[in-house]
Amino acid sequence: MSLLRVYDPTGYPPSITRKTPAPRPDSLDGRTVYLVDSRFDDSAKLLEQMQVWFARHMPSTTTKLVQMASYYGKDDPILWEEIKGANGVAILGVGHCSTCAPAVSTHAVTLETRYGVPAVAVHTDKFVKVVQSTVRMAGLPQAALVFVPQPVMGRTEAELAAYVNGLDPHTGRPVMREVMEALTAGLREPRAEELKYERNTARWLEPADEESLHALFLQNRWTDQLPIVLPTEERVAAMLAATRRKPDEVVGRLQPTPNRGLWEFTVEKVAINAVMAGAKPAYFPVILALAASGVTARGSTSSSAAAMVVVNGPIRAQIGMNCGVGAMGPYNHANATIGRAYGLLSQNLQGGSVPGETYMGSLGSNYTYNSITFAENEERSPWEPLHVQKGFEAQDSVVSVFTGCRSTTFSLGLREQHWREHVKDMLLGTDAITAPTLLLDPIVARQFVERGGFNTKQALIRWLHDTATMPAKRYWDLQLVQNYIYPRATFGDEPVASRLRAAPEQEIPIFVEKDINVIVLGGEANGYWQMMGAKHQASVNIDDWR
Repeated sequence: MSLLRVYDPTGYPPSITRKTPAPRPDSLDGRTVYLVDSRFDDSAKLLEQMQVWFARHMPSTTTKLVQMASYYGKDDPILWEEIKGANGVAILGVGHCSTCAPAVSTHAVTLETRYGVPAVAVHTDKFVKVVQSTVRMAGLPQAALVFVPQPVMGRTEAELAAYVNGLDPHTGRPVMREVMEALTAGLREPRAEELKYERNTARWLEPADEESLHALFLQNRWTDQLPIVLPTEERVAAMLAATRRKPDEVVGRLQPTPNRGLWEFTVEKVAINAVMAGAKPAYFPVILALAASGVTARGSTSSSAAAMVVVNGPIRAQIGMNCGVGAMGPYNHANATIGRAYGLLSQNLQGGSVPGETYMGSLGSNYTYNSITFAENEERSPWEPLHVQKGFEAQDSVVSVFTGCRSTTFSLGLREQHWREHVKDMLLGTDAITAPTLLLDPIVARQFVERGGFNTKQALIRWLHDTATMPAKRYWDLQLVQNYIYPRATFGDEPVASRLRAAPEQEIPIFVEKDINVIVLGGEANGYWQMMGAKHQASVNIDDWR
C-alpha cells in the first residue's frame, strides 16, 4: 500500500512567559478581602454568600464587595490599585461563560503578577479546562482556581449559600477551605510540562496510507467531522500558486476567545486548510483575506455564535460565486468551500475548537459548517454595495466578516398598510446586543424604496434605528443588556450611557445606528427576506492577497 506525505494543518502556539505569584500573608486577620464582581449573570449574589461566610467564620476580616468598572472583558487598573493600596486580597468571580471565565482568570493573574495581590478566581465547573488553559498560557499555571456548580444565574440565596458551604465539584474539597488555603498557604510550584509549549509545529506528518491519514485527521479533530481532501505537496503547491505572497509569510493570529493566547500562522498553513476544504486555487485570495481578518469563525462563546461571510466586487464573477437563487445554501462550490475553509483554518490555526475545551457553545450552531458564505447581489440592488459603505471603491474585491448569527426572523415582502409595525416586531425579535443585518431579496429591497422612500441604505438604517425602541425598564431588564451594555453605560460609555437617564416608560433605541447593516442577495423567486442578529467585524481587501 502506497504511503502519502501530507502537511500538518495546525498553527504555531504562543510562547509562555513564566510569571511569579504574589507572596501570601500568614493570616487574613485584620486584612480586607475584596470580593470582585465580574458583573455577569448574578455573580454578585454568589459573592454575597461568600461575604456572609466571612462574617460568620472570620469576623476579624473586613470584606468589601465591589464591581468592576465595566463589563468583565475590560481591565480595571483603578480597582486593582485600590486593592493593592489597601494591602488587600481578592476573590474574583464568577466565571460562568466561555468569555467571562477566561477574563476572570486573567484578571486574577494580573493582580497576582503585576500588583502583588493574592487572588483567587471562582468559576463554575463547566469551565475547568477553559480556565486551566487560560492561566497556563498566561504564565501562571498554578493560579488559584476554585469551582462551584453550574448554574449560578437564577439560583436562590439558599442554593448559592449551599454552593459556598459545599464541596468544589472538580476537586471534592470544601470550597471555602480551598479559598483560604489559596490566599494564605500559597500556590504550588508549576510542573515543567505546564510551562513548555512547543513553538515549532511540524510542517509534515509521518507518511502513512490514505485511510490511516483520514483517521488521524479525524482523531486529532482537524476536520469538521466531514471528509476532507488530504493536503499533499502537489495540492498545496497548486493552492500557493494563486497568490504572490510567500509561503512562510505570516498572515495573522487567532484565538478562540480573548485571553486564551494568539496562535500564529503562515500563508502555507492557510493553503493547507484550503486544500482540506476542497477549495479551488482561484478561491485562495478570498480565503487568505478571511484568515487575515483576525476574526475566528470558531469563536468559543457559550452563546453558540457563528460567522457570516459576504463577498463584494469583481471577484464574485471571476470565481463564480452565487448571489442569486440559493445563495445562502449548499448550491455553489465557491460559496461552500470558501466558507468551509474559513471554518477549518479557524479551528486548526487557533489551537483547536473542541467542545468542553476550546469551544463552549452550549447549543452549537449548524451555521458553522460553512459560515453562511455568499456574495452580495450588487447588480440587482437599488443601493450601493456593502463594501462601498465600508469605505472601499466599487471596483475593489472585498470580503466582510460578521459574527453572532444567533437570532433570525423572516418575512414575506412589505404590506401596504402595516409594514412599519411588522418590521418593528421583527426588530424586537433580534437579540439586543447584536444589531440587525437585513438580508433582502432584490424584490424587497425595491419595496423599501417604493413604500418607505429609502433611496439609500443609510436612510433605511436610520429608520430601523429610530423604529427599534422599547420602554427603558424593559430594555434594562434584558439579561444580555445587563451583562454587556449596562456595565458600560454605568461608567459613561456613549451612546448607551445617556439612555440610563430615561424614565421607565420612555421608549429608547435598542441598537446603535452604526451597527445596523443591509445586504441584498437572492434571485427574486419571491419577496422573502431575513433579519439576522449579526455584527460586522471586519472588511478586508481581497486584491491585497492575490
